[in-house]
Amino acid sequence: MFTSLGLFGAIPCPQGKACTLLKCIFSHDNEPTLAEAQPSKIPASGDDGPPSKRVKVESTQLPGSPIPSCNLEESSLEMGRRSPKPVAPKRNQNTQDTSRAQEAAQPTSSRGPPNPSGSEPAKRTNTTSAGSSSQLPPRKVPKETLNPRMLSHAPATHGSRTAILQKLHSAMTALNEKLRKDKNSSNRCFILTPDELTIMALDEEEKFARDSPSVYGNVIKLRIVKVTKMGIDEWVKEVMSHLNSRYYKINPVQKPQATPIPINTGLTPAEEIAVVSQLVTPLTGLEGHGYVTKQPTNAEIETAKRGVDESKGWEKCDRCGQRFQVFPGRREDGALASGGYCDYHPGRPVYPQRKKTDHVTGPSQPYFPCCSEGLGTSTGCTRAKTHVFKVSETKRLASILQFQTTPSQPGKGPLKPVSIDCEMGYTTLGLELIRLTAVSWPEGCDLLDVLVRPMGEVLDLNTRFSGVTPQHYASAKPYGTPIPSISSPSADEKKKTNPPLQLVQSPEEARDLLLKLLQPETPLIGHAIDNDLNACRIIHPTVIDTVLLYPHPKGLPIRLSLKALAQRHLGRDIQVGDNGHDSKEDSIATGDLVRVKVGEKWKALKKNGHKIEGDKLVHPDGRVSTVTSSWTTVQKRKSSR
Repeated sequence: MFTSLGLFGAIPCPQGKACTLLKCIFSHDNEPTLAEAQPSKIPASGDDGPPSKRVKVESTQLPGSPIPSCNLEESSLEMGRRSPKPVAPKRNQNTQDTSRAQEAAQPTSSRGPPNPSGSEPAKRTNTTSAGSSSQLPPRKVPKETLNPRMLSHAPATHGSRTAILQKLHSAMTALNEKLRKDKNSSNRCFILTPDELTIMALDEEEKFARDSPSVYGNVIKLRIVKVTKMGIDEWVKEVMSHLNSRYYKINPVQKPQATPIPINTGLTPAEEIAVVSQLVTPLTGLEGHGYVTKQPTNAEIETAKRGVDESKGWEKCDRCGQRFQVFPGRREDGALASGGYCDYHPGRPVYPQRKKTDHVTGPSQPYFPCCSEGLGTSTGCTRAKTHVFKVSETKRLASILQFQTTPSQPGKGPLKPVSIDCEMGYTTLGLELIRLTAVSWPEGCDLLDVLVRPMGEVLDLNTRFSGVTPQHYASAKPYGTPIPSISSPSADEKKKTNPPLQLVQSPEEARDLLLKLLQPETPLIGHAIDNDLNACRIIHPTVIDTVLLYPHPKGLPIRLSLKALAQRHLGRDIQVGDNGHDSKEDSIATGDLVRVKVGEKWKALKKNGHKIEGDKLVHPDGRVSTVTSSWTTVQKRKSSR
């Protein structure tokens, strides 16, 4: 006789009390207990005597142990004298199996992990914020077997799907056991029950079967490999995402805020400006990475215009890679672009670092941090209304608006360095400038912060990254409108009273405002400043780019993000939340990163004998160092030839 699995333990037995099976697979919870089922033998004296011999034997017998032959005879006599009822201990054993199965089917939040001390089981909690915890609400887990769900158009045979599902479930079970043995108590609330693991595996297999039927076999195998190589922290994120989508919303654990690192260069602002001249990067030779050093010719511009006319508006989507057609000025039906919705991943794929065991298990597969999906396993986790495109070719950018070199302004004399940041949005002409912010360096005081009306019709303001919304344009004031000032506002009042931005009517007007703050020798500071300069159509010879100051170990074109650099070197969290980037915050952070490098540079110069006299950097041989633009250096080299 096979051992009961308890699958029918919640169903009452059809035979009821007449059931004669020793191990019935159905429930007998409503039947009399052992004491009621077997009348005790009352002694003649009326005093309570010892229990019957049969009851004593059954109460001490363990389930599955052999019955002694001396008691088997008496047991047969007892059954002969009474009605043919099932043996009570065996029925109790089946009831115990049923209760165990029901206990296993309960949600983990109500059952909790076993407590070795024998006291009340520990409650599963979900850490919602630093220092606080709350009990997870109970989950109603449906009862399903490890059998692939029926689909109208299955991507593979039932046998193949079953084998794949079992492998996926085994990998998840192994991770769940690792989490159970993990000593980190804050993650114990994410230990799943067997039923929850089954549901999670079924959900994932069904998702791949529905979303990617043509490449089902490949993507599901990549998923199994990824699950096999997961760590505890990554598995916790996967479980949290599954619980969020199926049962309820869990607030993610908030990371403690970074502690700002004070910037102490040991120099005055004027002395920092004297040292920053040593950080200017020549752009000659970097044209292949997006830096523009000269204006495209008229012939090149005409070639670009002919190419645009012959393409008839066909472009490649910058987000999903699909081909679509754009209609500047709108089509007859009012559409700006074809192709329908755009499904894409907003984050760039992450390539895990190599491990020593990769030669055995294979390298870890790249994945998208936005949804933890593997590269090539899904079409996208985010949907936009239209497709968008970006123009990178210099001559085509110039065909829309020609580049301009920073002009000299003799009447203004030397100007302080400027730190800028630009935000761009997608239009029918590509990626255009929609916000321009400039602050003074090293103080970080406001110089310019304007919204820009693009030349093309807006396809997507790219709010996720730009932070610019239609409400900003609706509430913007024309540039030059006086802003009411608040006398001595506190820091909290400044946050509450954000005045509306001022609006300029074209990128060309915004460029003219920025050029008024610059001389050719004025250091212009930015992060990936080639994007900002190309959006403004400016060719500036004196550039300090934090991408080049803090290079990626693999070099260009790979770049470290401003968010990562600010957290590492400034102890500052920027670009957080769902409101997108703040160009003012980014420009200040970029300037502060340059200040960190100024402090390091000054220490090296000081060791080599450099001095600062009268806000001027003096070389060991007595020469005075001045801010010399790369453009001026190139001109001197040409004249010397």
